[in-house]
Amino acid sequence: MNADVSFLKGLDYSVVQQCMHCGLCLPTCPTYAATKLERHSPRGRIALMRAIADDRLEPTRAFAEEMYFCLGCLACTSACPAGVNYAELFERARAEAERTGTLNTPKRRLIRWFTVKWLFMDLRRLRLLGRLLRFYQWIGLQTLIRRSGVLSLFPARLRELEAMTPAVQPQFSADLIAETTPAVGARRFRVAMLTGCAQDLIFSDVNHDTVEVLARNGCEVFTPRRQQCCGSLHAHNGELELARQLARANIAQFPPDQFDAIITNAGGCGSHLKHYGHLLADDPVWRERAELWDRKVKDVHEWLAQTGLVPPADDGAPPFVATYHESCHLSHGQKIVLQPRQLLRAIPNLRLVELPESNWCCGSAGIYNLIQPKMANELLDRKIRHLQTTGATVVATANPGCQLQLVNGAQARGVNVRVAHPMTLLAEAYRRAGR
Repeated sequence: MNADVSFLKGLDYSVVQQCMHCGLCLPTCPTYAATKLERHSPRGRIALMRAIADDRLEPTRAFAEEMYFCLGCLACTSACPAGVNYAELFERARAEAERTGTLNTPKRRLIRWFTVKWLFMDLRRLRLLGRLLRFYQWIGLQTLIRRSGVLSLFPARLRELEAMTPAVQPQFSADLIAETTPAVGARRFRVAMLTGCAQDLIFSDVNHDTVEVLARNGCEVFTPRRQQCCGSLHAHNGELELARQLARANIAQFPPDQFDAIITNAGGCGSHLKHYGHLLADDPVWRERAELWDRKVKDVHEWLAQTGLVPPADDGAPPFVATYHESCHLSHGQKIVLQPRQLLRAIPNLRLVELPESNWCCGSAGIYNLIQPKMANELLDRKIRHLQTTGATVVATANPGCQLQLVNGAQARGVNVRVAHPMTLLAEAYRRAGR
């Protein structure tokens, strides 16, 4: 799109008009629940977007700040009786904020260029940064700095960010997973596996577990060593053209006509991956392939429930209590709610207890916990309090951002609970039964 053309004025006006202003979304919106301010609600934000589309309001700094105060959790879409496409409105509004540059400062421009436009456009760069961070942690320098007290000399926000630094895995997905993993027993399907960005660096073991579970369920799994970012980071932060570039690269690497399914195990990535058809709707070269891609992309829980899970055998291990936190984009974005619970209940020694407000955002929301730490911590406190009421020793969740947020939150608050992906729990059950 031309940089001088408004992303909201250029949007199909019927999308902007969908909202009836009924208010049913209000109780489901975490920012509105916390502040009780109309502008912090989906209805209020859509009113701002419509005012810009109608030329009644200029996209000001206050508008841009409001769009970035929104979590983008899409809980409002689950509550909306009119079927408002808030995901598209949200992405367009942030793109409008970036087009106008009302939030720009030299520091912000540098951070966005380094992360969104450089680091995540080529995952070899991200893995290099991951290796450097892994070396820093492996030689004990991180532990030394934390124990030395030198961090007390830094501003509070920098101390908070340092405490959130994830532990990088000893090996990335390409080191753990063969390019082609054969099915265990008769091959029923040929699928492709997406290993992700943060998932690859911080939770490559989850990718390995996912491939193992797929193989044990009759899938031959193709996992290329070099992969691209899915583009959700870019689309959700106002860089729609970069998101399109990455969509084309992914479709080229995983031709959808060659696989029964293209598997993702990250809720946030999956929600974006299933909308390449819409993202490339105006591209005559890629449109049809993108539409086929959308039909082939499956969340791993959705796929296993659809094709029929081979349940792990009961190995007589002692029972444990687990609960399940729903990734916002898995439940609200992809409408996948029952399948993860169904798979967890198939684990013989696992007793699943429902988590109060299980589909309420934990505050991670992509990079929200980095740019809006106060609200993110309020949501995390709420989530941890509910978690403690369950008596669970394990909380399952299916998104790397949620997993890291809950790990850091439980650790900081002294809550002794294991955070694990459902695929890890399934893989462990298969291994125990195998022994």
